[in-house]
Amino acid sequence: MQHDPSALPRRNIGKAELFFGFLKIGLLGFGGIAPWARHIIVEEKRWLTDSEFAELLGVGQVLPGPNVMNASILIGDRNQGLIGVVLCLLGQLVMPLIIVVALAVFYDRVASVPEVNAALIGAAAASAGLVLGTALKMVRNIRPTLLPLGIGAAGFAAIGLLRWPLVPVVLVLVPLAIAATWLGRRR
Repeated sequence: MQHDPSALPRRNIGKAELFFGFLKIGLLGFGGIAPWARHIIVEEKRWLTDSEFAELLGVGQVLPGPNVMNASILIGDRNQGLIGVVLCLLGQLVMPLIIVVALAVFYDRVASVPEVNAALIGAAAASAGLVLGTALKMVRNIRPTLLPLGIGAAGFAAIGLLRWPLVPVVLVLVPLAIAATWLGRRR
Protein backbone atom coordinates (compact mmCIF):
# COMPACT_ATOMS: atom_id res chain seq x y z
CA MET A 1 0.00 0.00 0.00
CA GLN A 2 1.38 3.39 -0.98
CA HIS A 3 1.79 6.00 1.76
CA ASP A 4 0.04 9.33 1.19
CA PRO A 5 2.43 12.12 2.26
CA SER A 6 -0.35 14.72 2.07
CA ALA A 7 -2.03 12.97 5.02
CA LEU A 8 0.94 13.84 7.25
CA PRO A 9 0.72 17.01 9.35
CA ARG A 10 2.51 19.97 7.76
CA ARG A 11 5.86 20.70 9.40
CA ASN A 12 6.73 24.29 10.23
CA ILE A 13 10.21 25.09 8.94
CA GLY A 14 12.25 27.44 11.15
CA LYS A 15 13.77 30.74 10.07
CA ALA A 16 17.40 29.57 10.18
CA GLU A 17 16.53 26.33 8.39
CA LEU A 18 14.80 28.28 5.60
CA PHE A 19 17.71 30.70 5.21
CA PHE A 20 20.45 28.09 5.20
CA GLY A 21 18.45 25.70 3.02
CA PHE A 22 18.01 28.37 0.36
CA LEU A 23 21.58 29.58 0.83
CA LYS A 24 22.68 26.04 -0.09
CA ILE A 25 20.30 26.01 -3.07
CA GLY A 26 21.68 29.36 -4.24
CA LEU A 27 25.28 28.19 -3.88
CA LEU A 28 24.92 24.72 -5.39
CA GLY A 29 22.38 25.68 -8.03
CA PHE A 30 24.53 28.31 -9.64
CA GLY A 31 23.79 28.08 -13.36
CA GLY A 32 20.90 25.65 -12.98
CA ILE A 33 18.95 26.01 -9.77
CA ALA A 34 15.84 23.85 -10.36
CA PRO A 35 17.62 20.48 -10.09
CA TRP A 36 19.32 21.49 -6.85
CA ALA A 37 16.18 23.09 -5.45
CA ARG A 38 14.25 19.88 -6.02
CA HIS A 39 17.04 17.75 -4.54
CA ILE A 40 17.32 19.86 -1.39
CA ILE A 41 13.62 20.66 -0.86
CA VAL A 42 12.22 17.21 -1.72
CA GLU A 43 14.95 14.65 -1.13
CA GLU A 44 17.30 16.13 1.46
CA LYS A 45 15.13 18.38 3.67
CA ARG A 46 11.78 16.69 2.87
CA TRP A 47 9.99 20.02 3.14
CA LEU A 48 7.70 19.06 0.25
CA THR A 49 6.71 15.95 -1.67
CA ASP A 50 7.49 15.69 -5.38
CA SER A 51 3.87 16.56 -6.17
CA GLU A 52 3.88 19.62 -3.91
CA PHE A 53 7.19 20.77 -5.38
CA ALA A 54 5.87 20.32 -8.93
CA GLU A 55 2.74 22.32 -8.05
CA LEU A 56 4.78 25.19 -6.57
CA LEU A 57 7.18 25.12 -9.49
CA GLY A 58 4.21 25.20 -11.88
CA VAL A 59 2.75 28.22 -10.10
CA GLY A 60 6.20 29.82 -10.13
CA GLN A 61 6.48 29.15 -13.87
CA VAL A 62 3.38 31.14 -14.80
CA LEU A 63 4.19 34.07 -12.51
CA PRO A 64 6.65 36.74 -13.64
CA GLY A 65 10.22 36.05 -12.54
CA PRO A 66 12.29 32.93 -12.00
CA ASN A 67 10.13 29.89 -11.15
CA VAL A 68 12.30 28.60 -8.27
CA MET A 69 12.48 32.11 -6.80
CA ASN A 70 8.68 32.30 -6.93
CA ALA A 71 8.41 28.87 -5.31
CA SER A 72 10.82 29.96 -2.56
CA ILE A 73 8.56 32.94 -1.84
CA LEU A 74 5.60 30.57 -1.44
CA ILE A 75 7.58 28.22 0.83
CA GLY A 76 8.86 31.11 2.96
CA ASP A 77 5.38 32.61 3.27
CA ARG A 78 3.78 29.28 4.22
CA ASN A 79 6.26 28.71 7.02
CA GLN A 80 7.34 32.07 8.42
CA GLY A 81 5.24 34.70 6.68
CA LEU A 82 6.92 37.84 5.36
CA ILE A 83 10.13 37.18 7.32
CA GLY A 84 10.29 33.71 5.75
CA VAL A 85 9.93 35.23 2.29
CA VAL A 86 12.79 37.65 2.95
CA LEU A 87 14.99 34.88 4.40
CA CYS A 88 14.37 32.56 1.45
CA LEU A 89 15.11 35.30 -1.07
CA LEU A 90 18.24 36.49 0.73
CA GLY A 91 19.48 32.96 1.20
CA GLN A 92 18.98 32.20 -2.46
CA LEU A 93 20.58 35.42 -3.72
CA VAL A 94 23.60 36.11 -1.49
CA MET A 95 26.06 33.54 -2.83
CA PRO A 96 25.15 33.84 -6.53
CA LEU A 97 25.57 37.61 -6.26
CA ILE A 98 29.06 37.25 -4.80
CA ILE A 99 29.98 34.61 -7.40
CA VAL A 100 28.61 36.62 -10.35
CA VAL A 101 30.56 39.71 -9.35
CA ALA A 102 33.76 37.67 -8.98
CA LEU A 103 33.16 35.91 -12.32
CA ALA A 104 32.45 39.22 -14.08
CA VAL A 105 35.78 40.61 -12.89
CA PHE A 106 37.55 37.41 -13.98
CA TYR A 107 35.71 37.18 -17.33
CA ASP A 108 36.62 40.77 -18.13
CA ARG A 109 40.25 39.64 -18.11
CA VAL A 110 39.89 36.40 -20.13
CA ALA A 111 36.94 37.05 -22.49
CA SER A 112 39.10 37.04 -25.62
CA VAL A 113 40.54 33.54 -24.98
CA PRO A 114 38.90 30.98 -27.38
CA GLU A 115 39.01 28.20 -24.76
CA VAL A 116 36.85 30.34 -22.45
CA ASN A 117 34.13 30.54 -25.12
CA ALA A 118 34.32 26.76 -25.64
CA ALA A 119 33.96 26.22 -21.89
CA LEU A 120 30.85 28.41 -21.81
CA ILE A 121 29.26 26.39 -24.61
CA GLY A 122 29.98 23.19 -22.66
CA ALA A 123 28.52 24.69 -19.49
CA ALA A 124 25.32 25.62 -21.38
CA ALA A 125 24.96 22.04 -22.63
CA ALA A 126 25.49 20.65 -19.13
CA SER A 127 22.86 23.04 -17.77
CA ALA A 128 20.34 21.91 -20.39
CA GLY A 129 21.04 18.31 -19.41
CA LEU A 130 20.40 19.11 -15.73
CA VAL A 131 17.04 20.67 -16.54
CA LEU A 132 16.01 17.69 -18.70
CA GLY A 133 17.19 15.20 -16.06
CA THR A 134 15.21 16.95 -13.32
CA ALA A 135 12.08 17.02 -15.48
CA LEU A 136 12.37 13.30 -16.19
CA LYS A 137 12.95 12.51 -12.50
CA MET A 138 9.87 14.52 -11.52
CA VAL A 139 7.72 12.82 -14.16
CA ARG A 140 8.89 9.40 -12.97
CA ASN A 141 8.11 10.20 -9.32
CA ILE A 142 4.80 11.98 -9.89
CA ARG A 143 3.47 9.55 -12.52
CA PRO A 144 1.12 12.06 -14.14
CA THR A 145 -2.01 10.95 -15.95
CA LEU A 146 -2.46 11.42 -19.69
CA LEU A 147 -4.16 14.79 -19.26
CA PRO A 148 -1.19 16.65 -17.68
CA LEU A 149 1.16 14.92 -20.12
CA GLY A 150 -1.06 16.07 -22.99
CA ILE A 151 -1.15 19.65 -21.73
CA GLY A 152 2.64 19.60 -21.32
CA ALA A 153 3.05 18.16 -24.82
CA ALA A 154 0.72 20.83 -26.22
CA GLY A 155 2.79 23.53 -24.52
CA PHE A 156 6.02 22.05 -25.87
CA ALA A 157 4.60 21.76 -29.38
CA ALA A 158 3.15 25.29 -29.36
CA ILE A 159 6.23 27.04 -27.98
CA GLY A 160 9.12 24.73 -28.85
CA LEU A 161 8.07 23.48 -32.28
CA LEU A 162 5.57 26.01 -33.64
CA ARG A 163 7.37 28.95 -31.99
CA TRP A 164 4.14 30.56 -30.81
CA PRO A 165 4.52 33.34 -28.23
CA LEU A 166 4.67 32.21 -24.59
CA VAL A 167 1.99 34.51 -23.14
CA PRO A 168 -0.92 33.46 -25.40
CA VAL A 169 -0.01 29.79 -25.00
CA VAL A 170 0.04 30.13 -21.20
CA LEU A 171 -3.21 32.12 -21.24
CA VAL A 172 -4.89 29.23 -23.07
CA LEU A 173 -3.23 26.22 -21.42
CA VAL A 174 -3.37 27.33 -17.76
CA PRO A 175 -7.18 27.75 -17.68
CA LEU A 176 -7.52 24.45 -19.56
CA ALA A 177 -5.29 22.70 -17.01
CA ILE A 178 -7.17 24.23 -14.07
CA ALA A 179 -10.57 23.31 -15.54
CA ALA A 180 -9.45 19.78 -16.35
CA THR A 181 -8.02 19.28 -12.86
CA TRP A 182 -11.16 20.69 -11.25
CA LEU A 183 -13.42 18.45 -13.34
CA GLY A 184 -11.20 15.44 -12.65
CA ARG A 185 -11.39 15.98 -8.87
CA ARG A 186 -15.19 16.32 -8.95
CA ARG A 187 -15.52 12.74 -10.17
